[in-house]
Amino acid sequence: IKQTPSFKLVSSVSTLFSMPERRPFVRLPTDVYPVNYGLRLKPDLIDFTFEGKLEAAVEVTQGTNQIVMNCADIDIITASFVPEGGEEINATGFNYQNEDEKVTLCFPSTLQKGSGSLKIDFVGELNDKMKGFYRSKYMTPSGEIRYAAVTQFEATDARRAFPCWDEPAIKATFDITLIVPKDRISLSNMNVVDRKPYPEDHSLVEVTFATTPIMSTYLVAFVIGEYDFVESQSSDGVTVRVYTPVGKAEQGRFALEVATKTLPFYKDYFRVPYPLPKIDLIAIADFAAGAMENWGLVTYRETALLIDPKNSCASSRQWVALVVGHELAHQWFGNLVTMEWWTHLWLNEGFASWIEYLCVDHCFPEYDIWTQFVSADYTRALDLDALDNSHPIEVDVGHPSEVDEIFDAISYSKGASVIRMLHNYIGDEDFRMGMNAYLLKFQHKNASTEDLWECLEQASGKPIAAVMNSWTKQMGFPIIVVDQEQVHGSDRVLKISQKKFCASGPRNGTYENCPNWMVPISICTSEDPSCTKMKVLLDQPETTVNITNVAPDHWIKINPGTVGFYRIQYSSAMLESLLPGIRDLTLLPVDRLGLQNDLFSLLHKQADMQEEKNRIERVLGAIPAPDLIQRVLNFALSVLTVIYTALCIQCKLSKQLYSIKQGNSVPFSV
Repeated sequence: IKQTPSFKLVSSVSTLFSMPERRPFVRLPTDVYPVNYGLRLKPDLIDFTFEGKLEAAVEVTQGTNQIVMNCADIDIITASFVPEGGEEINATGFNYQNEDEKVTLCFPSTLQKGSGSLKIDFVGELNDKMKGFYRSKYMTPSGEIRYAAVTQFEATDARRAFPCWDEPAIKATFDITLIVPKDRISLSNMNVVDRKPYPEDHSLVEVTFATTPIMSTYLVAFVIGEYDFVESQSSDGVTVRVYTPVGKAEQGRFALEVATKTLPFYKDYFRVPYPLPKIDLIAIADFAAGAMENWGLVTYRETALLIDPKNSCASSRQWVALVVGHELAHQWFGNLVTMEWWTHLWLNEGFASWIEYLCVDHCFPEYDIWTQFVSADYTRALDLDALDNSHPIEVDVGHPSEVDEIFDAISYSKGASVIRMLHNYIGDEDFRMGMNAYLLKFQHKNASTEDLWECLEQASGKPIAAVMNSWTKQMGFPIIVVDQEQVHGSDRVLKISQKKFCASGPRNGTYENCPNWMVPISICTSEDPSCTKMKVLLDQPETTVNITNVAPDHWIKINPGTVGFYRIQYSSAMLESLLPGIRDLTLLPVDRLGLQNDLFSLLHKQADMQEEKNRIERVLGAIPAPDLIQRVLNFALSVLTVIYTALCIQCKLSKQLYSIKQGNSVPFSV
């Protein structure tokens, strides 16, 4: 899923509040599992209901007289089990566990170990909740209100369309047939293999789709509605279509261009071909997220896919390019190889949120998209993760309802930022080699975060798991404190230390009782600001680094490209030495942006403001137009003062609310 810009704001605010208590949860039993779903659905676009028939090929791994499945907002009419070579056994009861969204099918005799067929007839509602199998309202060019039937199954809403084993690790193939009005377009994950009149009603047609690869239920999709489309083929022969509202086909051409460029890029990058014969991108009128990566049928909200060639601005084009790049990356990383459980969803989304920028930078280098990554995702993640009530990227998920509760801008933006840092630490060639090994080893299967670390570790020979665990399993990030000393003519010694950075100010304590990170640190000099002169792994609280052949009048900068996920505090002398690089613009824009952002972040308490203001003025004063800079500086400092005050109030309120929760009487004042 690609979240919308509004999600970023909401999730940033929600990070300030504690999460609700966790619900007890038990995953589905493993005594019966699906091999193939034969699914027939007949939606009614007038009454907003649907009829369904499921015939699932299953394996019984041990004798049982019940089958437990996921089911929500669905009424089962009949159910039976037919063992291979045996007689049909009708279920005698359906026990719904509504709170857990499960149903237990009870049988009068034991289902023996072996293969069989599970048959279920059921009915459901085309709901208006924008999840499961739901209705989407749109207006025709003539002004008439009509409805499409569409799906959104991630994380756990396939169970609202058909009874199923709705867990990502329980994969199967799907044979889908839709019975729909003959004047409507019907789409699913795979290409159409048969379309014929429905014998019981000549206004309907029966559309059958090819068998899918083995896949998770949350990636299944189907759409029935009225759409126009534009079509092309990628250079590697994949049919690409972009479906738009009727009359807006031209607004799909930019997304079509992006998709036809993106598919070959990912094929070459992963060294694994796209495994389906087609991919459809479709704009949905009512859609909750930004987009959803259903395999072969990617759904989007209209603003994330459509571009008016005459009126859309450059930022809209860049947004569409990023969203398309994000969802198509999932066709490999997430769909071909799927996380074993929702605990690992951060990696799925964090990886796609990083590689979407890599892809757009390749397809549209004129966008300078990495500078925008730093100004958007990277800085937002640093700001949020510096709060006292942040959370680790990777959080154990029990009940699937917790996915929405924990998955926020930390998971997306910090996840993308640490993957970007990891890629830089490993190097592109070894990273690609590890990704290829991971995709080939686990294709059509499930994997965990640790499986990816192992593949990258084998490809690079570096301690990937140890490094990444320090970033994903604990909240926060370090501030790197740097000082330098010129010795022996052209040798420079750097003294580097780390400590936890907190937006509320530095913490008292020794290195021994502070969290530590394994920090990949890159170093460049004024001799070539775009090239890394040295890389070190800071795996202890402090260290010294000797850099040779650095003239006394040359500057040294930590974190070229603003890739490392940490803040930097330079000594006054080092900061002064960087001013010529700012003044003559030899320091790259993304590095000037990172430097300015770090300096502003150090305004963590009122007593430090004048000192930090002087440091910032020296840096910004190196840029022309001092009057403008001074106005910007004064405004920024006033905003930071307000934010600091607000954080203090929020902290005090949190303490009072906690005290009240403990049963204490506290006056509600600040």
